[in-house]
Amino acid sequence: MSNLETYDRIFMEIFEVPAEALPGLKYQDTASWDSVGHMTMIAELEEAFDLMMETDDIIDFSSYEKGREILKKYDVEI
Repeated sequence: MSNLETYDRIFMEIFEVPAEALPGLKYQDTASWDSVGHMTMIAELEEAFDLMMETDDIIDFSSYEKGREILKKYDVEI
């Protein structure tokens, strides 16, 4: 599974959205992307990509696109 497929799968499973909804998806756009859902997603991403995000990056992770940008800082190309 590619990094993009893994990233998308995590978003779709945790936030219960279809692939078509991912582009442009932002924090609190869907009821499941609340603070608990956010931390669940962060934990899944950290495990999947074997990394530990800094607190500022967790806070700044505000959209599907921003997440891709943040993961690049950790050498995860999506």
